[in-house]
Amino acid sequence: MLKHLALIPDGNRRWAKKRGLLPWQGHLAGAKNLEKILKKVWELKIPYFTFWGMSADNALKRPKEEVKMLFKIFRSYFHKLLKSREIEKEQVKINVIGRWENLFPKDLKELIRKIVEKTKNNQKFFLTLLLAYNGTDEMLEAISKIVKKAKKENFNFSEKTLLENLWTGNLPPVDLVIRTGCEKDPHNSAGFMMWQTAYAQFYFTKTLFPEFSSNELERAIKSYFKRERRFGG
Repeated sequence: MLKHLALIPDGNRRWAKKRGLLPWQGHLAGAKNLEKILKKVWELKIPYFTFWGMSADNALKRPKEEVKMLFKIFRSYFHKLLKSREIEKEQVKINVIGRWENLFPKDLKELIRKIVEKTKNNQKFFLTLLLAYNGTDEMLEAISKIVKKAKKENFNFSEKTLLENLWTGNLPPVDLVIRTGCEKDPHNSAGFMMWQTAYAQFYFTKTLFPEFSSNELERAIKSYFKRERRFGG
C-alpha cells in the first residue's frame, strides 16, 4: 500500500517564462493544478499527501513582488479550502508546517489557523502543506530542543526523542517522493523531510508542475509498485 506520498512541485517559473508570462502566473497555474492532483490522490485513496508549497529560501530570497503575489495566491487558495465542501466530504485534515508563523503576513496566518482548526477532527485523509519550509531548519530546531531538554534532565536519546521534536514527527514515513521539473538534474533540496524520507523511493520527471497531470501521477505510482523496497537490507 502507498500510505504517504510527497510532492516537490518544481517548474512553475520556467513554465511561465516559456510562455512569456510573469513568474507569479506560473505559481497560479501550479495552484490550479494542485486542485486536480488532490482529487486524484483522494480517488486513489492515498491517506497521507505532503506538498512542498514554498521553501524558506523562496520566502526570504525571491523578489519581493513575486513573494507578495505568492501570498496573494495562498490567500485565495486557503479561502477556497475554507469553503470547500469536498474537504468535508472527503474528511481531510489539513496541517501547515514550516516557518510561516514567522514569515507570513498576519491576515494569511489567521486564515491558515482557521482551516487547520476547522479540519482538525477529520481523520480520513491527511493533507500537509509545507510553507516557508526547509528540512535543514526542521532538523536544526529539533536538535536545539533536544539539547535544551538534555541540559535540564537526564534521558535516553532515541528515534522517538527525535520524532517528538521534528515538525513532521507525527507523519508516517514517506513511501514515494515525486519531484517535477527535473530534466537531467534529479536532486533533493534543503534536506527535504530528511528523516521521513530515509527509505523513500523517488520519481523524477522533466514535466513542469503546471503540466503534471493526474495521468502522470498514476504512472509514477505504478512505477513505485514495480520496485523492490529494501529498507537497508
